[in-house]
Amino acid sequence: MSPAPRTSPKAGRAARRRAARAQETDHGLVHRRWWTPYLFLLPGLAMVLTFSLWPFVNTVVLSLTDAQILRGGGFVGLDNYRRALGDPAFWTALTNSVLYTAVVVPALVLMPLALAVLVERKVPGIGFFRSAYYTPVIASAVVVGLMWQWLLRSDGLVNTVLVRLRVVAEPVPFLTDGTLLLVSAMIVTIWKGLGYYMVFYLAALGNVPRSLHEAAAIDGAGALRRFLHVTIPSVKPMMLLVGTLSAISALRVFTEVYILGGESGGPGGDSRTLPFLIREVGLGFAGETGYAAAISILLFLLTLVFSLLGRRLSKGDER
Repeated sequence: MSPAPRTSPKAGRAARRRAARAQETDHGLVHRRWWTPYLFLLPGLAMVLTFSLWPFVNTVVLSLTDAQILRGGGFVGLDNYRRALGDPAFWTALTNSVLYTAVVVPALVLMPLALAVLVERKVPGIGFFRSAYYTPVIASAVVVGLMWQWLLRSDGLVNTVLVRLRVVAEPVPFLTDGTLLLVSAMIVTIWKGLGYYMVFYLAALGNVPRSLHEAAAIDGAGALRRFLHVTIPSVKPMMLLVGTLSAISALRVFTEVYILGGESGGPGGDSRTLPFLIREVGLGFAGETGYAAAISILLFLLTLVFSLLGRRLSKGDER
């Protein structure tokens, strides 16, 4: 008997490829072009490039010019950034934004968690309370601001009640004092964000094993100790996420200050935040778009710092 003819390695590889293609064709999995999957990514990628990446690059370029609304600008390098760092209005707005974040973020991390714990229990009528707490989230920010403006003005409901009850002798200047105006805007932001972040915590609490609470209860832990030593450690990653998201939102706050304080940002502009200053500098016939773009980039860098801090804390918690 003669030995079987030997096939070359090249012919063997070709045969295996043909077999693989035949098998893929049988299962309907054949890919005729390597770039076919990328066609599905193209619409989303085009939107990101058009509405995110290109505007960001354009803002960076614009911040290096002295452009205005009605005329193009020439290249000035880092002059706009030097001007911002020497501008008292910029430092006032930066201080207000950082103070706003320092007050709002802890409140929006802790208060929605407590609210979620309260409405987590499945008791009759709890759905009504969940819906009621979430209602401010779906309301327009302008409508919410106008409502609170009506409540806090000198002849509004809050001052009327305080004066009638003789808690104060005269109306409290919630909207005409720079400090109180900023505090009022913080209250509006917290009130509107409670229901939104409550939903985050409800999802996190649903993943906490009941066995942990039962074991803690058997060991004699009360409701407060179970909350501190079981609930909080279990939802800590969600707390870090909420802290990061609320910090980014607080740094971008504009509507609350604008509705409550008007176009000037409160008396003397003392309650202006960075987004408010960007609008004020960049709009109008004399709007300095180059300078406004530079302030926008500085706000972006500040936001990036908070985002990286949240990411670092998340990684440290995972370790």
